[in-house]
Amino acid sequence: MKRERARVIVRGAVQGVGFRPFVFRLATELQLQGWVLNSREGVSLEAEGEAENVRRFLRRLENERPPRAVIQSFESSLLDAVGYKNFEIRESAESGAKTTLILPDIATCDDCLAEIFEPSDRRFRYPFTNCTNCGPRFSIIEALPYDRAHTSMRGFTMCEECAREYHNPRDRRFHAQPNACPRCGPQLALWNLGGEVSSTGNDALEAAVDAIRAGQIVALKGLGGFQLLVDANNETSVELLRQRKRREEKPFAIMVPSLAAAHDWCEITELEERLLRAPERPIVLLARQRSAPASVLAPGNPNLGVMLPYTPLHHLLVRALDAAVVATSGNLSDEPICIDENEALLRLRDLADVFLVHNRPIVRHVDDSIVRIMAGREMLLRRARGYAPLPIKLPSPSLHSSSILGLGAHLKNTVAVSVAQNIFVSQHLGDLATEQAFAAFRKSAADLPRLYDVVPQIIACDRHPDYLSTKHAQELAARGAQVSVQPVQHHWAHVAACMAENEISAPALGVAWDGTGYGDDGSIWGGEFLLAREDGTYERVAHLRPFRLPGGERAVREPRRSALGLLYEIFGEQLWDQPEYFPWFSAEELSLLRQMLRKNLQCPVTSSCGRFFDAVAAMLGLHERVSFEGQAAMSLEFALAADEAGSYPFAITEASPRQIDWEPAIRALLGDRKVGVSPSIISARVHRMLVESILGVARIFAQKKIVLSGGCFQNRYLTEKTIDRLRMEDLSPYWHQRIPPNDGGISLGQIAAVAAHSQT
Repeated sequence: MKRERARVIVRGAVQGVGFRPFVFRLATELQLQGWVLNSREGVSLEAEGEAENVRRFLRRLENERPPRAVIQSFESSLLDAVGYKNFEIRESAESGAKTTLILPDIATCDDCLAEIFEPSDRRFRYPFTNCTNCGPRFSIIEALPYDRAHTSMRGFTMCEECAREYHNPRDRRFHAQPNACPRCGPQLALWNLGGEVSSTGNDALEAAVDAIRAGQIVALKGLGGFQLLVDANNETSVELLRQRKRREEKPFAIMVPSLAAAHDWCEITELEERLLRAPERPIVLLARQRSAPASVLAPGNPNLGVMLPYTPLHHLLVRALDAAVVATSGNLSDEPICIDENEALLRLRDLADVFLVHNRPIVRHVDDSIVRIMAGREMLLRRARGYAPLPIKLPSPSLHSSSILGLGAHLKNTVAVSVAQNIFVSQHLGDLATEQAFAAFRKSAADLPRLYDVVPQIIACDRHPDYLSTKHAQELAARGAQVSVQPVQHHWAHVAACMAENEISAPALGVAWDGTGYGDDGSIWGGEFLLAREDGTYERVAHLRPFRLPGGERAVREPRRSALGLLYEIFGEQLWDQPEYFPWFSAEELSLLRQMLRKNLQCPVTSSCGRFFDAVAAMLGLHERVSFEGQAAMSLEFALAADEAGSYPFAITEASPRQIDWEPAIRALLGDRKVGVSPSIISARVHRMLVESILGVARIFAQKKIVLSGGCFQNRYLTEKTIDRLRMEDLSPYWHQRIPPNDGGISLGQIAAVAAHSQT
């Protein structure tokens, strides 16, 4: 049986309540080895043994905890076993550099929830109820230490009753910095489009509920920013939201009143149910029930993003509605979410009909996190509320002497900063495509080091010279004395992030597959095999066979262009004699594209797996154009049939770096398409070909540790089938858990890569 190790950090009221003896009894019952101790973070533990027993241990750890224990954050990672001989309760950890941890925003606890629905309680229907065990944290803190004076609650003076709770060590609101009640705390108001107050308090909440029932769009000032809410069952309202938000087909997530309501919409496993109910309260991607009316919510998508309420305001609203609502970020596409009500009036006036606001300032915008189950464990796709800014810990001694600021990439940007051995990764910041987005990025790049009171000596950035994040690194270095900029190749950052998260060292074979990344040779990489060396460097040992992208960036929005470039790579000028292969262009378009390809004008070369997926999707008639990033590749995954379809052939060249030659696969695909083989079978064969190509390269370079990273590994079939095949060959696959495989992990990888290289 495979052995694995779980590392767990439990934060909350977990010391002095019998938690460590409980962990000891549970671990020994399940024949696990390891340790548990009290730490500054809460309770830290490691337990290893047979994989199924470790998974059972994690489930029971949460479900059977001591009655007086309150879990605010339950952070677990599955790692390689290290050979513990027994299980022990260790002495409390007091050594090492002290680093103050800022907790993420935490979902409403059961005690506070009971109060807001108890008519006799003084916090009955109060939408800003919280205690030490729940409520806002990261979204309201301005500086350390975490005291009320350093939060956006400093403008609210506690009444006598709240102050009594705050100063009573036996009260669960002892030193709860956001503590408040209807007498002394923040208040609700309903604004019209002109910013005029139409109602306040509970009347404002009821008016917002009535507006949603009437089919209107409500802009709600939530925990980490504005959300746009509509009735999820009202297709007309959802379509109106799409039009106003300029979001043609990208899926919307829904917030449901209860777990029972979630089951009405989706099929939910035990692990997915645990994620829905967790203190982090992420959006969980679930398989949609066939009977669920979700086509307008997630067109062409068998999955649906679902979350439970996570603030008292959300609980009050959805319970009053007794229905699911679309809860999407309050912004236009490519803009950061609004956090200020006056700014929202300007930016959202053409999107919303009314504004439900409050007077507690939001210090930093924090989106909802997105999670899906992958290979039997959770994988974060967007890391924000509930998870950020909890750290990833590196063993690198080099991090003790200098702080590194990682500025991330251009898409799905995050920033990160190292403080001793901890790397704090910011919340999801988004794409740096607009001035508002770039301004939010610059603010976060300054905010994170200031929050932890460090001055970075090294700024790590992407190697792409035109990324705004790269240009900002140069600007920061020009302003700061003795600050060095260290560019990190995009796909090496992907691999380094996954290695850091999984606590593995070189040598290892990294598989970095995504849409776009600036390569060392100036071309567009994206189907890479990088050999991680022990000296902190890497070698590009293999990649997908390159092809051209006629029109460059336009090919990202038009998969048909990727398909044409792929076909031209195979057939050259003979392609034009086979018009049945490319029926997507007018005569005028085709004339221009022929000239571009023939003369190699505006046709950058790419090895991108993401663009390869796009090309295949276009060839199967799934998407000639897309309205959001990854749409074509997603449609190819969703079209996939059962495994019995087999694999298309491919070749691996001998020259260095080796190439995965996909030409045999594409020729076979064209033959299948000609005789009417279904897109579902073709998709399965393409996916299996890519899986087998990873295995083929792994065999050639004889590496035991195979690291899977990059946006393409958000594809569930590709990831899970690759993991299965590698394990069948007695290889050890590693993939992401707490950090996204997409560009949301680049900032961590940049710091990890610089730190690893600095040790040599």
